[in-house]
Amino acid sequence: MEAVARIKNCPMSPRKMRLVVDNIRGKKVGDALNILRFTKNEAAMWLEKLLLSAVANWEYKLDGAESADDFNLYIKRAFVDEAAMLKRFRPATHGRAARIHKRRNHVTLVVENRVPLKRDQAHEAQEETPVETEE
Repeated sequence: MEAVARIKNCPMSPRKMRLVVDNIRGKKVGDALNILRFTKNEAAMWLEKLLLSAVANWEYKLDGAESADDFNLYIKRAFVDEAAMLKRFRPATHGRAARIHKRRNHVTLVVENRVPLKRDQAHEAQEETPVETEE
């Protein structure tokens, strides 16, 4: 089972965010959290919150019956898209105006478990058993 968490319009350029996202893609959740806690970029702070949100979403999908620690969660997909750019003007020399581009991004994290869930195993077992009908 997978869970998704997104940040929209994060006030940072996509290029800066991708540098940190590339470090955690495909890693276990615990390892990724350690990487993010000891990374000095501002992007790491945003991604740490997002990763914790994705884990909470995963637990919520199971109605809080299962703990994320027992199922070996990992980051299945992580990507950064460019958002709408804010365009501003700043005074420049000789009475000109210089354009400022304030870039933003959208981040998406998908978390999935490697250990199968108990309810998935029970569901598969029910499908495999033949149904007996009375004649």
